[in-house]
Amino acid sequence: METVASAILGDLISRSVSFALDRCCNRWRKAGSIEDAPQQLRRVLLRLQAVVEEGDRRRVTNQAMLRQLQLMREGVYRGYYLLSAIKRQGVHEVSSLRDRSSFDLSLFNPAKRLCTVSARTTPATMSPEDTGRGREGEAKAKAELQEVLTGLERMASDMNELVVFLSCYPPVLREPYSGHLWLENRMFGREAEQEKIIRFLLGPEPAGAENPDVLPVIGRPRVGKSTLVEHVCLDERVRGYFSLIVFLSQGDIEDATLSPHLEDSGTIKYRDLDPAGKSLVVIELVGDVDEHTWWGRTLSALRGRRTTPVSKIIVTSRSEKIASFGTARALELKPLPREAYWYFFKTIAFGSADPEDQPELASVCMEMADLLNRCLIGANLLGGLLRANPCSQFWKRVLSVFRHYVRMHLLRFGEHLSDLLLMNSRPIYLWRLSKTDDTVLTANHTYQACSSQEHDLPKITLNELQVGSARPRGKFEVMCWRSPIPPYYSYLMSCEVKTSPSFLRVPPMNKQIQHRRQPRLNSV
Repeated sequence: METVASAILGDLISRSVSFALDRCCNRWRKAGSIEDAPQQLRRVLLRLQAVVEEGDRRRVTNQAMLRQLQLMREGVYRGYYLLSAIKRQGVHEVSSLRDRSSFDLSLFNPAKRLCTVSARTTPATMSPEDTGRGREGEAKAKAELQEVLTGLERMASDMNELVVFLSCYPPVLREPYSGHLWLENRMFGREAEQEKIIRFLLGPEPAGAENPDVLPVIGRPRVGKSTLVEHVCLDERVRGYFSLIVFLSQGDIEDATLSPHLEDSGTIKYRDLDPAGKSLVVIELVGDVDEHTWWGRTLSALRGRRTTPVSKIIVTSRSEKIASFGTARALELKPLPREAYWYFFKTIAFGSADPEDQPELASVCMEMADLLNRCLIGANLLGGLLRANPCSQFWKRVLSVFRHYVRMHLLRFGEHLSDLLLMNSRPIYLWRLSKTDDTVLTANHTYQACSSQEHDLPKITLNELQVGSARPRGKFEVMCWRSPIPPYYSYLMSCEVKTSPSFLRVPPMNKQIQHRRQPRLNSV
């Protein structure tokens, strides 16, 4: 009994001392200068990043641990984004970073969408009102920096048990890639969504249900729906649960009658030797379908299988109407958060180099990330181009041309270039570093090809056009980017060199907007 009482007393004393030390540290941090906080934040981020990377190397199955790792991952992205913003603009300019985007403003005033995180106003030109707003922004920046630092420090202090539990899981065998190669060769930022789909697939089937369970996965074009589902189907847990995984396109179902044998109807992604097991069907829809006739007919055909019963279905589509097909709540795939996108882009652009050793390039890189509007293909394209030319003058030249490229599309169409690229509704202007004539390079259509069509792909790449090493004429096809991860899609463009400068003319209404907003545009 004395031993138990002594242990309880010791624990109470330990907790009291820890509480007192924590209070003292909090008071010291609040009293400390803002210049010390970035260094503290950097040290905490290194600790958290080490744990997150170790978690990525382990085959973790516990849902609570996966959720904790995801929270740490999001904290690391936000912390590094905040550090980069502070270094780029100065702490007095970093205000209200959370839940903001450079392109969140109204489409009816496209010039406003070119504003960066904060206005670049020098103290000499500040009015009293601007000075007040500057002080208010500085206070908000300090408060947010302190909030992020406090939250990450608490997370770091509570991760001892997580580290112990991680060591119990077997490692995932992979090549010892450097940072950018590791990111380029894996699906980035979709860990939580992948686990949600796997939980759905491995979950029990409802008793007495006539139709198989259906999970809709929806999202805008090229946000990563096919890549996400492909990686789910490659997971060992999924392949150990299903004996057959078949992909069906919209054409496989609309243009032909489904074969009595499921494996003869589409593309087989996985097949086990056990013919009596369960099967998974993935249906990729490009356009809208008739919910009552097409979907009912498809379900009836899949339900009639006898050799390999269909137990789960995943439907991917750009249309939100597909959500009504599901027996489970639809999973909406959204673009990466701004902080995660910045982490991805800077890693691709700098490669094995440390961005902190090159603050000037890091500032240029961060502005490019804002202009890319969280486009994954753009991040890989532009990031690879910058990494191949690690020169300050080259990076600044690319930024200047690309900034003009974004501004021109906003003023002419009221849409960001990445949105126009995804919608294929209008031709877009492709930038080039060197321009020796009055011709303009336009992309009229963007499409993708699977790995089996590789022998038919064009030889000219988009980067060759942009740096000037290739100068074709007329109409031609261009290889935009080839994904290094499953399903290994290649993204292509139908391009044309035009001699008429009419494409670059800005409508009169947008010219008025440009004239009124010229000071702000020049500050971008």
